[in-house]
Amino acid sequence: MAHKRQKKAGQKTESVTLSDSLDENILAKLKEAKKELTVLEREKEEERQEQLRQERKQREKNKSFEQLLEEYGDIGSKY
Repeated sequence: MAHKRQKKAGQKTESVTLSDSLDENILAKLKEAKKELTVLEREKEEERQEQLRQERKQREKNKSFEQLLEEYGDIGSKY
């Protein structure tokens, strides 16, 4: 029993995180790669949003007078 307790206590003190065991240079490269991926994801999302805006604008442009009248009706002013 005493032997098992010593073994468990030794494991707790020897716990090392991944960042501790990696070389600082490798860790810096991983962080840089993470930043680049984040930027790329943000740019992709912005492009997707812009494409959706363009599609909405094009659909609005292609609506017939009847569709516009149904959608907006008497909302506008008389002049």
